[in-house]
Amino acid sequence: MTFRSLALSNMKGNWRSYSAFFLSCVFSVLIFYMYSSFIFHPDVVNGHIEQAAKVRRGMLFCLYIIGIFSFLFVLYSNSAFLKTRKQEFGLLSLFGMTKAQLRKLVIYESIALAILSIGVGIGLGMLFSKLFFMALSVFLKVTDPIPFAAPLKAVGMTGLGFFVLFVAIAVLTSLRIGKAELIELFKAGRKPKGTLLYSPWLVALALLSLGSGYVMAIMLNSFNFFYMALLILVTVTVGTYFLFTQFSVLLIRFLQKRHSFFYNRTNMVVLSQLGYKLKDNARILFMVSIMSAVILTASGTFYLMQISAKQQIFQFYPYAMAVMEKGLQSHKVIDPEELKTHLREAGHPVTDEKIVAGASVTGIKLTRSNGNNIDYNPDTMMISESDYNRLAEAQGKKKLHLKPGMAAMPGSFSPPIERIQGKVQNTTIDFPVSADHSDSVMNQTDFNWMTIIVADSDYKQLLAGVPESDQLVWYGYEVKDWESAGPAIKKLQVKEDLEGQVSRNRADNFANMKETSSLTLFIGLFISLLFFIASGSLIYFKMFTELQEDQAQFHALKRIGMTRQEIRKITVTQIAIIFYLPCLVGTIHALFAMKALDGLMESSVWLYSFVIIGIFVVMQTIYFLLASMSYSKGLNRGTASA
Repeated sequence: MTFRSLALSNMKGNWRSYSAFFLSCVFSVLIFYMYSSFIFHPDVVNGHIEQAAKVRRGMLFCLYIIGIFSFLFVLYSNSAFLKTRKQEFGLLSLFGMTKAQLRKLVIYESIALAILSIGVGIGLGMLFSKLFFMALSVFLKVTDPIPFAAPLKAVGMTGLGFFVLFVAIAVLTSLRIGKAELIELFKAGRKPKGTLLYSPWLVALALLSLGSGYVMAIMLNSFNFFYMALLILVTVTVGTYFLFTQFSVLLIRFLQKRHSFFYNRTNMVVLSQLGYKLKDNARILFMVSIMSAVILTASGTFYLMQISAKQQIFQFYPYAMAVMEKGLQSHKVIDPEELKTHLREAGHPVTDEKIVAGASVTGIKLTRSNGNNIDYNPDTMMISESDYNRLAEAQGKKKLHLKPGMAAMPGSFSPPIERIQGKVQNTTIDFPVSADHSDSVMNQTDFNWMTIIVADSDYKQLLAGVPESDQLVWYGYEVKDWESAGPAIKKLQVKEDLEGQVSRNRADNFANMKETSSLTLFIGLFISLLFFIASGSLIYFKMFTELQEDQAQFHALKRIGMTRQEIRKITVTQIAIIFYLPCLVGTIHALFAMKALDGLMESSVWLYSFVIIGIFVVMQTIYFLLASMSYSKGLNRGTASA
């Protein structure tokens, strides 16, 4: 028997352990190839697809992430396999195989697996790249679909890159085999577990770290972000590590002392084994928890960007179109009836119209709380409290309640503005600014880039001295299917010198923002899916490193009368805890991260992150069911043959 045939025989014999590792490697190769096939697509390289330039840099960033992930993932997987095969290596050494020959055997196996996974991954990548290009064509809004192509540079980079990666890791792991003595190889997996111990101080540190990290996340805002973000990351990471290494032991010891629970049915076996499994797997569970938190936070962030895009557009453009006229009866910019007729004929009739009259304010001076005053040269518009509240009510925003002699200004200013001075015609105004927050309820145009709101009594008094020809009139229009109304609104004819008095960019800005956020979501979800596969695979590999040990334990339990159903219940319960515990911890971390993001964005859309969490839990459940079925079959096969 040659080394090559021995390597292939070992792979066939351990295929159940290799299968998840092989499929994960294939998935990594597949994703890497699809991304690189787009980056090196002839039409993208030659600039025939202009929109592709927007995402090419993002794709390159993803390739770097996938490369780093693949190295760490394959390195860990090989280490896990070495542990399960130490007795096998010890037996081969006993039969006369040298350490150099053992290294050679491992390298042969790694090369065979590398060639197989690279070939299958690139083949599947070519098969699915057309669907990938079709999806990108939709997001990029390319008129002609991106044609299928298999760039040689993408094939070469993927094949050579992953082959070098596999060989390099194979060499590193094979060197570790040579350092182990024969007696150490035979005793692998038979070392006593020892007593479950924990430190009360480290348990307290875990709870204190997590608690302080969560509190800081809730308090996070744009002002303290730079010096609190890193502190939050450090405290939560430290707290999570000791949560699994110390607090989990405390919890198991606590449940073991609850005799009514501990001696109920199979709980004694579950907790006894689970304590050591949590202790042995603490680092893996810690890594998966952090990875899950990163996956959920990143995916939730991308999803929130998609959801909040429309809300941000409405904040800046409350109406699909707005026109500012000077003079109550003047229609120098555009005639309202002509506007309505044009939009109706274009299939976007006006569904809502709002008209607000006001006065022009000149020579504005803003007094700030820190003494850094501002002289605002452009003219702006003054409106009444009633008109503001009428628009705010129609848009579902908070109303204002101003006292006479007070003014308000939409938007947030830092430091806040305390007083506003200026002139309405020949009348000087000087109003303290209310601390009550007011929202933007009008599209900005020339003459109302900054709006001043005053109480009704003050407004009437000031407007009385303004001729009708000098008064400002703002028209706001909402249209049907405004998302696609951009071309129709652009065709409205306006004199070039009056263009600044028209606001009609909502549809175009929304389309651009949606395109950017959609592409970010598209790229981010691919990377998140890759990390999700990794997190589940880490647990899966770690479970199979303990399969032989569990087979021996459950065989002993079967001999003293435990049924197969009870054994299955014990294994499924343990696997469920191992799978869902880091998922639960990661979800809690992600929720606080989403809440912190909500504070930074000054929005209230973090509840949408539950959609991402729901998808993650469903995918984790599918992975758990597949893993538990595979593990139970392996366990039953071992106990049946024993």
